[in-house]
Formats: sequence, structure tokens, C-alpha cells
Amino acid sequence: MNSVWHISNVEYSLRILLALLCGGLIGFEREWSRHAAGFRTHILVCLGSAALMLLSIYGFSQFVAEANVRLDPTRLAAQVISGIGFLGAGAIMRNGNVITGLTTAASIWIVAAIGLCLGAGFYYVASLSTALVLISLFVFSKWERKLLHRRSHHEVVIHVVYNSGIIEDIMNIFQEQKVQVVGMEMKEASHSIGEQGMELRFRLKSSSLEQIIKAIARIGVRGEVVTMDAGKLEVYSIIGARTAAAKR
Repeated sequence: MNSVWHISNVEYSLRILLALLCGGLIGFEREWSRHAAGFRTHILVCLGSAALMLLSIYGFSQFVAEANVRLDPTRLAAQVISGIGFLGAGAIMRNGNVITGLTTAASIWIVAAIGLCLGAGFYYVASLSTALVLISLFVFSKWERKLLHRRSHHEVVIHVVYNSGIIEDIMNIFQEQKVQVVGMEMKEASHSIGEQGMELRFRLKSSSLEQIIKAIARIGVRGEVVTMDAGKLEVYSIIGARTAAAKR
């Protein structure tokens, strides 16, 4: 019987433990970033893939000597790659036009591939893939946010009590903080305080997020401001919530 179909229990353990380590490293980044599929999920996916790869290669080695048996170590691996899609689909969420979870779904898929590599003893590719995934998630994500931040517009919605000079004052504050107003929409809005109000929707652009924060902080302390909201930018929402609380 060909010895290529047999490895020791030590080798089994090494491959499984490496799968736990590699899956855990990638899962830790997802957990740290507070994504749906985190530390334990990635470990389980990587361990499961490695175990199935070991099963596919070595689990049926006793049948190698049979004349009418042909072993194909890739069959279970192919099923893992196609079957892992249901976990990835569960990590993807859509809210209106915003889709989140694609990176986590991709990380689950690559973790499965890393597990298969480790199960097959393809250590170099598994290690290199793990390192590149971690670089992509930790380093490239920060670079991507900085790059997109320079090109993106930030939307801020401000509800104010009607005042003939309030819009000019807000525009002056943005100008003083070197924040460019790309667009503005204005419409009437009713407030719980019973006074006539307006909803001002600004699209802002600035080379520095700190400048926008300073401008909003200055606007938030004005007496005419009822509430403020800035959608995706959590720091704006916090400022708006504090402003609203102060008005109550």
C-alpha cells in the first residue's frame, strides 16, 4: 500500500491546530470590528474545512488497494467550497441601498479555503493566504477608508426653529471651518416644541473630518437647533443626540 495515503496522528493534530490558529486570527479581526461572523465562527469554518479535507484524503485510505475503487481527494473539497455559501449569505445584510457584510462573507469563504489547504498539508499557501488576509483586513481597510473619505460627501440633517438668519449663520460656520457645502435642501418641518421649524439637509465635503466635527459642534450649541443627525457617521449622531437632549 502506498504510504502517501497515510500520515501519523501527530500530523493530523498539527494540521487541525494550524487550522484553529489561522481561522482564529482572521476571526479575531472580524470580532474586533464587531461583525456578525466573528472569532468562533471563523474557527469552526476553518476547522471543519480542514477536517473534511483530511477525511477526503486519508479517511478512505483502506480502500486504496481495492481493484475497483478510485479515490478522488478533491470531491469533498469541492463540496465545502460550494456549501460554505450559505454561511456567507447569512452574513450579508441589505438596508435600502446599503449592503453590508460582503467582506465578512468573503472572509468566511477564504477561511474555508485555508482550512482545505491545511488539511491537505499545503502549509505555505495556507500561511501566506492567512497573512495576506490579515493585511487586507487590518491595513488595506484603513487605507481604503482614508481614500474614500477624501472623495465622499457627508450628509447632515439639522432641524431648527425658524429664524430668518439661521441659514446664513450655519453657512458662515461651515465656511470658517473650511467645510465645503456641496448641496443644501430646505423644507418646512413641525417640531414637538410647537414652533415653526425647518429641516436643513446639507451635503458637506472637507479634507479633514475634524473640521466637520468642529463645525457641527458649534452649530449644535445654537438655541435655534432642535435636533441633528448625520446618518452613517456615528460621531455626528452622538453630537445630535446630545444636542437634542440639551434642548429638552
